[in-house]
Amino acid sequence: MSGHRDPHAPGPQGRTEPKLGDLDHLDGPPPPAHDGLPPLSVEPEHRRAAAPAKKMPRERRRGWLVPLFALVLLALIVVLWLNQGNLRALIPRTDFDGVLHRADVALQEGHLDGTDGTSARELFEAARALEPDNDRALNGLHEVGEAEVARADASLQAGKLDEADQALTAARELLGGGSDVDRLTQALAKARGANGQGDALIEQAQQAFAAGKLDGPDGAGPLYQRALASGSNHAVAKHGLDQVGGALAAQARKALAAGNQAAANDLIGRLAALLPNYGELPSLRAAQTQLRQQSDAALAADLQQGQDALRAGNITGTGDDTALAHFKAALAIDPDNAQAKAGLGQVAAALVVQANAAIDGGDNAQAKQLLDQAAVLAPKSADLLAARSRLGAAPAPAPASADGAADAGMTPAQLSPQQNAKVAELVRRAKAAAAQGEIMAPPGDCAYDLYRSALAINGNDAAARAGLQALPALVSNQFGQAMAGGNLGRAGNLLSTLDNLSPGDASLSPLRQRLAGAWLDQAQRQLDSGDRSGAAQSLEQARKLAPNHPRVQELTERMQGGT
Repeated sequence: MSGHRDPHAPGPQGRTEPKLGDLDHLDGPPPPAHDGLPPLSVEPEHRRAAAPAKKMPRERRRGWLVPLFALVLLALIVVLWLNQGNLRALIPRTDFDGVLHRADVALQEGHLDGTDGTSARELFEAARALEPDNDRALNGLHEVGEAEVARADASLQAGKLDEADQALTAARELLGGGSDVDRLTQALAKARGANGQGDALIEQAQQAFAAGKLDGPDGAGPLYQRALASGSNHAVAKHGLDQVGGALAAQARKALAAGNQAAANDLIGRLAALLPNYGELPSLRAAQTQLRQQSDAALAADLQQGQDALRAGNITGTGDDTALAHFKAALAIDPDNAQAKAGLGQVAAALVVQANAAIDGGDNAQAKQLLDQAAVLAPKSADLLAARSRLGAAPAPAPASADGAADAGMTPAQLSPQQNAKVAELVRRAKAAAAQGEIMAPPGDCAYDLYRSALAINGNDAAARAGLQALPALVSNQFGQAMAGGNLGRAGNLLSTLDNLSPGDASLSPLRQRLAGAWLDQAQRQLDSGDRSGAAQSLEQARKLAPNHPRVQELTERMQGGT
């Protein structure tokens, strides 16, 4: 069966079958039109391009973009013009920023004005010349003016009147005046007018120095300081102060060489108060510390040996190994030593105990001798006065009663009703005075003196004796109230009263330490706030109460170091 069909013969179901055509002529010329495929007409490319579809001309389609672009460009130019200041800040300005930076550094370093182009004022003015409305430059010039005001004030306080005048002139130019400038201008004029007074002060200081009056209100040192503050003859006043410092330092060295610790401490303290930055102070304080260490060792030895002698019952007598001898030796080293004073009080208390035992044994002569020894050490001891009343001897000195029976030491059987009434009245007044805190003062009307007067009339009056011996406990309570209220001065007075009434009492030591701690706390606060004078006074109060307290030495070193 042949694969070729007649192209005109209908196919199955009226459909024309595809055919490949003449494969033998693929590389030859195109097959003839009767290849059996349906005819296909193709229009040439150049003819199709030559007949485009009808569209809007390109020139008309793009013409509206030109005015739009012009409008956007105009708007952009306007925006740039209105924001040129902000845009300028976005552009790096190396030279301008460098000038401002150098100006800030010069201001911080205190190089305010000058003529070499490196001062804060010159640099801020240069920055302002580059940009007249720049806020940083304007504010910088104002800060320079304020700094010139501060410099003028400091120079005026130091007596450097010319420097103050120069600073004020610059401040006036930069700030245009102001209340501070006006105030300092008036103060400067007043200081210049005080030059004559300064010369008179220098003359007075020279006369005081020649008379040996170095410090104090009318001393050479304070007079030279006043002259120095006036701005008159600055060099002369400064030289005079150096002479005063040299004289005080020489006296302090002499006291140190002699081992006189009290005098050395006083002189070094006066020198430090007058001239805190005096050059020889560190070496003097080093020698002072060395002497104190030596004295402290000897003092500690005497105090310990005195306590040992007390425990051994070796209270008084001949020789230097008794408790009395050791405590006196300790006081010779440090006259204000609280432990040494307490030791003497303990000696007095021991003598009173022995006197009471002698009274109990009927040996009134021995009792009187012991009480007389105790009276030398602790004349206001309440126990001593009570023991004297037992002995029948009137306390000395004692005010005479209205009926002349004060020194009689009369017994109750010998007293008249008037005398008994007088004793009762004195006891009543004494209790009232004690309740008001009038323990040892005022003389004659204090609780102690009123009780003593009652016992002078009737040495066996139980109420008077009990009230007298209760005074130490009452004073101790009042001491606690004063401490709670922060009244350290009153607390110190009450402690001294308690020391007189009950010398050698073991309860005194913790009270003394408590008060010393409070003074040290106050000295710490004063030193932190810059009140060096007040801190020195508080520290001295603490040192008297507890010289070996560790904080005493700590604060002393801090003050000497100037921190």
